[in-house]
Amino acid sequence: MAGYSLFRIEITKTYGMTEWRDDLKRLMIEAGSGDRPVVFLFSDTQIAKEAFVEDINNMLNAGEVPNIFPADEKVAICEAVRPFAKEKFGRAASDMSPLQLYAYFIQRVKQFLHIVLAFSPIGSAFRDRLRLFPSLVNCCAIDWFTAWPGDALLAVAEKFLKEVQLDETVRPAIVDMCMHFHQNCNELAAEFLLKTGRITYVTPTSYLELIVAFKLALARRREQVLAARDRYKSGLSQLGHAETNVATMQKELTDLQPVLAEAQVATDALMVEIQEKLPGVREQEELVGAEAAVAQEEADEVQIAVDSVQADLDEALPALESAVQALNTIKPKDIDEVKKLSKPPATVKLVCEAVCVMLGEKPQRIPDPDDPSKRIMDYWGPSQKMLAEKDFVQRLKSYDKDDIPPKTIKALKETYMTQPNFNAEAAAKASSAAAGLCKWALAMEVYDRVAKVVAPKKEALAKSQASLAETMALLGTKQASLKVVQDDLAALQANLAGAERKKEDLLNQVDLCGKKLVRAKQLIESLGGEKTKWGIFVEELDGDYVNLTGDVLVSAGLMAYLGPFTSTYRARQMVEWVKTCQDLKIPCSATPTLIKTLGDPVRIRQWNIEGLPTDDFSVDNAITVFNARRWPLMIDPQGQANKWIRAMEAPNKLSVLKMTGEYMRNMESAIQFGFPVLLEDVGETLDATLEPLLLKQIFKQGGVDSIRLGDATIEYSEHFRFYVCTKLRNPHYVPEISVKVTLLNFMITPQGLQDQLLGVVVAQERADLEEKKNELVLEGAENKKKLKEIEDKILEILSGDGNILENEEAIATLNQSKVTSDSIKEKQKIAEVTETEIDEVRMGYTSVAYSTQVLFFCITDLNNIEPTYSYSLAWFINLFMGSIRNSEKAEDVATRLDNLSDHFTYSLYKNICRSLLEKDKLIFSFVLTVRILGGKGLVDAAEWLFFLTGGVSLDNPHANPCADWLAAKQWNEICLLSDLNAFSGLRDNFEPLKKQWRGVYDAADPQDATLPGNWDKLEGLRRLCVLRCIRPDKVVLGIQKFVISELGERFVRPPPFDLQACYDESVAVSPLVFILSPGSDPMAAVLQAAAALGRDVAPISLGQGQGPVAESLIAKARTDGSWVVLQNCHLAESFMRRFEEICEGLKPDDTHENFRLWCTTYPSPIFPVSVLQNGIKMAIEPPKGLRANLVGSYSSAPLAGDGYLESNTKPERFRKLCFSLCLFHALLQERRLYGPLGWNIPYGFNESDMLISLQQVFSFLEENDETPFKALKYCVGECNYGGRVTDGKDRITLNCILERFFNDSVLETGAKLSDSGTYTIPGCATRDEFLEVIESLPLVAAPEIFGFHENANISKDVKETNATFATVLLTEGGGSGGGSGDKDDAIATTARDILAKLPAAYDMERAAINYPVLWEQSMNTVLCQELARFNNLTNLMKKSLVDVEKAVRGVVVMSGPLEMLGDALVYGAIPAMWKGKSYPSFKPLAGYVQDLLERLDFLRQWMEDEPPPTYWISAFFFQHAFMTASKQNYSRAETIPIDAIGLQFEMLPNRSYARPPSLGVYVYGFFFEGAQWDRDNKRIAESAPKVLYTTAPLMWFQPKQTAHIQHPPSYNCPVYKTSDRRGILATTGHSTNFILDVLVPSEIPEAHWVQRGVAMLSQLDD
Repeated sequence: MAGYSLFRIEITKTYGMTEWRDDLKRLMIEAGSGDRPVVFLFSDTQIAKEAFVEDINNMLNAGEVPNIFPADEKVAICEAVRPFAKEKFGRAASDMSPLQLYAYFIQRVKQFLHIVLAFSPIGSAFRDRLRLFPSLVNCCAIDWFTAWPGDALLAVAEKFLKEVQLDETVRPAIVDMCMHFHQNCNELAAEFLLKTGRITYVTPTSYLELIVAFKLALARRREQVLAARDRYKSGLSQLGHAETNVATMQKELTDLQPVLAEAQVATDALMVEIQEKLPGVREQEELVGAEAAVAQEEADEVQIAVDSVQADLDEALPALESAVQALNTIKPKDIDEVKKLSKPPATVKLVCEAVCVMLGEKPQRIPDPDDPSKRIMDYWGPSQKMLAEKDFVQRLKSYDKDDIPPKTIKALKETYMTQPNFNAEAAAKASSAAAGLCKWALAMEVYDRVAKVVAPKKEALAKSQASLAETMALLGTKQASLKVVQDDLAALQANLAGAERKKEDLLNQVDLCGKKLVRAKQLIESLGGEKTKWGIFVEELDGDYVNLTGDVLVSAGLMAYLGPFTSTYRARQMVEWVKTCQDLKIPCSATPTLIKTLGDPVRIRQWNIEGLPTDDFSVDNAITVFNARRWPLMIDPQGQANKWIRAMEAPNKLSVLKMTGEYMRNMESAIQFGFPVLLEDVGETLDATLEPLLLKQIFKQGGVDSIRLGDATIEYSEHFRFYVCTKLRNPHYVPEISVKVTLLNFMITPQGLQDQLLGVVVAQERADLEEKKNELVLEGAENKKKLKEIEDKILEILSGDGNILENEEAIATLNQSKVTSDSIKEKQKIAEVTETEIDEVRMGYTSVAYSTQVLFFCITDLNNIEPTYSYSLAWFINLFMGSIRNSEKAEDVATRLDNLSDHFTYSLYKNICRSLLEKDKLIFSFVLTVRILGGKGLVDAAEWLFFLTGGVSLDNPHANPCADWLAAKQWNEICLLSDLNAFSGLRDNFEPLKKQWRGVYDAADPQDATLPGNWDKLEGLRRLCVLRCIRPDKVVLGIQKFVISELGERFVRPPPFDLQACYDESVAVSPLVFILSPGSDPMAAVLQAAAALGRDVAPISLGQGQGPVAESLIAKARTDGSWVVLQNCHLAESFMRRFEEICEGLKPDDTHENFRLWCTTYPSPIFPVSVLQNGIKMAIEPPKGLRANLVGSYSSAPLAGDGYLESNTKPERFRKLCFSLCLFHALLQERRLYGPLGWNIPYGFNESDMLISLQQVFSFLEENDETPFKALKYCVGECNYGGRVTDGKDRITLNCILERFFNDSVLETGAKLSDSGTYTIPGCATRDEFLEVIESLPLVAAPEIFGFHENANISKDVKETNATFATVLLTEGGGSGGGSGDKDDAIATTARDILAKLPAAYDMERAAINYPVLWEQSMNTVLCQELARFNNLTNLMKKSLVDVEKAVRGVVVMSGPLEMLGDALVYGAIPAMWKGKSYPSFKPLAGYVQDLLERLDFLRQWMEDEPPPTYWISAFFFQHAFMTASKQNYSRAETIPIDAIGLQFEMLPNRSYARPPSLGVYVYGFFFEGAQWDRDNKRIAESAPKVLYTTAPLMWFQPKQTAHIQHPPSYNCPVYKTSDRRGILATTGHSTNFILDVLVPSEIPEAHWVQRGVAMLSQLDD
């Protein structure tokens, strides 16, 4: 627009820094040494490398990229810019140095180069670039293109729709509707993100697409509807014409009969008259004919004579004519030249002499030049006189050629023509005049010779011609008289022919009228039925035409906006749009659909046959594929669209490509030749090279459509089609991509899958029916296609020009078409009846198809939990078919289907459990149960939502009647629950029954307890809702009970892992994938399996640079049949794309049958989905639950081996120690579930620890008569398991537990391993007996076996319950949280609130004055250090809060740390920025701020008043300094080395003291976890039921010499800063979270409290 030239880079597959720098050079040269300003347009989609942005940053900042030009190019630049320098600086430019010229060049670049950057703000990349490259902000004028306001949307719609033919009353409503679509879809996208975690964008491009799609589709559909209506109308018109003409044609036929009789009489009379006159005419014709023949013979003879004379003349006349022409060429000057010759050439003399003889000139006598004595006759003198005559040439032309004297001719022939040079050619050489004269003389001789022959012939010819004239005159007279007679006869014959024609016409009229009458009746009879149908069609089409406006508008909205949405959202939105259309009085159908509006039934049927699911959602997608202007990008995790496209386009030579390797070559070839292309398995980004193709940037070159891809320009075929598919379930396509394609969500719908599964089950159960059904479907599709073609043909004939009744062929064709149509209809009726019968039988199998599709969507939702839980539809259907084959048969269909459903449900459970981590197996069982019940309509949606979320708690006006034991949160949930129909009255009945409810609350197993009053009638999910409100910690156990009651106990007992079964199921081309969890290592099992099968194994741990090595190992193993194990795939993101290609390239034909590819990975989104779906997944993790863990141990090698338990020489001891070791191993692993109560650090104890321990037990028993427990405990506790333990307290715990399981008592049958006696040493002899005992153990182990108090289960179970709710919510489609209010507003509000609460910093000078450094009081130093630390923290908090508030307002850049700070403020977490300066804390943000303010207040009082009598130890940053100061004061006062001083602890009875102790310090602020302080007995005691934390008593820390410290029976209780207990291991051997050990009086052995995990904390987490 401004006259600037535009410069853009073209991204190719190989575009890198070299090409980028070359483009920048060209850009700078064009701007700096050109005569026109340049615009450099650069988009973030063109950023192949981040270094591009760095160069842009330099260009913006300095106008150049440093050192981009080498020296030689700089010289050329200086010369190129010199002329411009001369224009500006004049002569001074001649003296400018290269440096000055280059500087001027850069100045011109800055002046003439305008950089336009088009960057998207979506994602973190934009923000990161702004931080890294400040010139993007500082040197640019930022133009932020925000969402279009409503006015803009209206204006655009008005402009574009102005040319569309619309009712003016409707046009404003349509414009409003377009705006409504756009704004409505923005809201829908936000809801879609909130509820499903799926991101979709509504852009102005979508709006323009809506308008254009509406315009084009409306015009096309109007044309189609009008054409269809007019064809039906034309057909109806012809039928109506036939009906109305029948009576008219009948009357016409009657009227024609008398006219036909009169014409017959007149014709007969004429025939008689002609017969009378005909003989006389014939006689006269014969006589005249004979005379004419004689005359003709005479005329022929005369003609022969004429021809002979003419032939002779034809010889002479050309020569004569030639002579005359030659004379014409003689010019006077030529004659003068000849005339003046004194000695003419011999040839000239010879010619002139001949002419003289011809003209009769006499010669002169002159002396002989050779002999003067003699005289000779000479013609040259007379010749000169002759030539001098004025009319010499005319004299020759008028020469009497008919009377040349014979003497003259004789002299010419004998004297002159015998001379060799007497010819025109020889004469021409001498003179041109002589040549003409020579020709004339020769022509006279020819003419004379011919004339003598012709003259007699002419005389004879004249006589013959005179005789012929007399004969012809006589003949003419006779012929004239004959003609009169003939004309009379011809007139009669003409009258006769006319009469006969009239009669024939009448006959034809009668015949045609009769035929038309018959045809009309045939037409009426054959198409009479069609008339009614066509009449209805015309009425419908008239209505459709009126409703097209609204129908097409809604359909265009679907195509433009709703492609990425799932079927539920799409259907809901369509209903809302239709209602809005009706409200706005826009004409539309009652329920318009894309199928009705733009679909072709015949084509849709063909799509279904080619594999398109039959549900409306999929059909809508297919219609959009072919009606949208942009190429489709299909979200297709189940491969439905991929399969359909492949089948549909197979006849058209489809190319299936992936964005790898040299795919662009194949793409270019397909574009040129018009072959369709399917680009599959794309990710969230598309190759920038594809942009021209996606944008359809087609141009004419040489009159041919062309397109530029990368650096190549290729021809573009109009037949080319492009499809893009992705297998990603929830891809995030940024607007830059989504505006270039038509995004379509092809995820399979329940209805579509149900149809497929119904086909599968019927095909297996009733193969005959399904085969017949498929035949009928194909036949029906073909019949409908033929019927449509026949109807089109009939209508085409009827709509032709002219009267259809006069076209016999057309009527015959119509009749034949009608016969064919009727035949097809009859067949179709029979087929439809048969199909109905088959469908009725098939419908009997619908229940199992429905329940099975419910299960499929259940497992697809598991992907929301972990990315590795991905299952393909093909795998699911194969598993279903396996159940059909293997489930129990039955005669009764209902029984058979129940058997099939039960078998498949459990088969699916087993197969899925194999790939699930333990934490998710019960969740899967629960979701499976709920989905199955939901499919039967037995789950209330409101109750289900309440169970998962607890409802939305607003201010509760109802007082809590049980505040002493029921938490406020739980009471709020009870109040919300009572609002549901099934729980009406729960809140009101709670107080009267509160004692009974308290009994449920206090019950050890509330999930089994009887509910008060009528509430005990509640069952299933409703009972779980009540349990959630009363005892949320037992919800998981309640879920187990619920699953068992609905599906059976086997659904809560996952089958043990069986590697052999997985191997047996595998094939060479399917990878086996181990999904890992902490501490799991499947390598030993793989090696053992390989050894058993005699296979070589090549393991490789993936990491940097290991990709090529792994690839070569796989290539080798594929050939020789060995195994490859790729470990830690989750760490090799760069190799995963190549790994996916390798897996897809595995084909049975070129892969050894023994080859296996094993992979290990933690759950990670980078692992290829296709490998997960096509491979065999196995989750390797210790089973969840003590019982399951024991079963796993006894089901794995070596305990599972035959005879292993009897293989030791001391089998009974060995079996008991094996059981004890397995229980010990299971206990160590299960303690992890209890968090810090179990282990400070969750260690990854795994099977290898147990295996080595088993081997040692075996060996030690073999080598020793007595059981060497000391050696075993050392090996097991210090080496095998203890080798993993890094925390000193955990090591103590490990050894305490080990002591329980490795002692003499465990060698006795029935020895108790738990206080209750539930777990004892069995006296079993075989593995099966052990398994039987193990199966009898409780499904859920009580805390006692772990050494915990019953309360330990509460914290574990509440955590597990919350995790369960969160995880199940993920399977319900919730992929992200949501909240009200704007995020920026929330950040600013929270920041201001915290800032207002933070007090001013401590006055350190005052503190130093009040509390100087004193020898005798070390606490002064502690205080000053603590004040400084808190100042650092609060200053940082204040600065960061001010900065984040400014960043929200846009005053400063929102840096990375500030962005993280803002997120933390929104989510209520402690910002990471503060943690570096803060004391450790796990409190939420509100609790942290409150805690901080209390600490600040404690220290401020100390600083401003005096040291407190009791110290709040939690207030300190560094508690160790405080305790050291108390010991140091004592050390200095008593002059004892501090290393010899310890602390004596005394628990005090009072809660506070007014004066400090004379020695040491009073300390408070500790909390017991896992126990409580018994004030009456002054010792540690068991916790009260359901009380997790208790306040520790005030303590007196007394410094004493270590030797004098008393050690009464006590528990050495560790004290930690936070409940997490773990930190970084310090040089002291303790965690940085550890403060000290406090000796707490106890009458119970220390091991009891150690196993309980009892500790003290300096702060809680609330």
